[in-house]
Amino acid sequence: MERHDGKLRRIPETTIRRLPAYLRALTLMGHDRVTSDALGQAAGYSSEQVRKDLAYFGAFGTRGVGYDAKMLAQEIRRILQLDQGVRAIVVGAGRLGTALVRHTDEISSDVVISAVVDVNPAVVGTQFDHLTVEPLERLEAVIQERDIGMGIITVPQSAAQAVANRLVEAGVRAILNFAPVALTVNDPTVFVQHIDLTLEMQALAYFVGSAARSEP
Repeated sequence: MERHDGKLRRIPETTIRRLPAYLRALTLMGHDRVTSDALGQAAGYSSEQVRKDLAYFGAFGTRGVGYDAKMLAQEIRRILQLDQGVRAIVVGAGRLGTALVRHTDEISSDVVISAVVDVNPAVVGTQFDHLTVEPLERLEAVIQERDIGMGIITVPQSAAQAVANRLVEAGVRAILNFAPVALTVNDPTVFVQHIDLTLEMQALAYFVGSAARSEP
């Protein structure tokens, strides 16, 4: 899938996914100026890849001098629309959902989890950190009231598709799905990202076995 900027240029999804890594590297490096070599090394990509990715959005650096780190970080935040304030809702207040809220609060001020909802009466009304778990029946109302643009699904597999349908109808523009099921979203303007931790671990098992097979 590709994205388009205001001038209708096609931006590869892979490029968009690398921008947060560049932003994190710039923040951690803390330099006034940074070269593409240094930025690429800090982010885990080649200098050529850095230059190619940034070129989609304009000329930010000077040959032989590098990038103004503060300005580049601001531009990446603007491109990702982090400067506008992104609010998210977590659907499912189980262990994963509550862990995500706490983790996001600790490491990021760019995406703010503004609400948590759950269907379990025993969970609704409980509070952790700054949020009170609200009933799932208020999903649409909460999204509208708090201008939420992102939905995070941490419910069981059997409930995930129904939740996704409600999130789309309520107006979210992006969904992060942790349920172990591929969701079907008919609205092409809503981007869905699947994260299946079990599949990731199973894939990594190949490399564990590969290392064992290579031993003499």
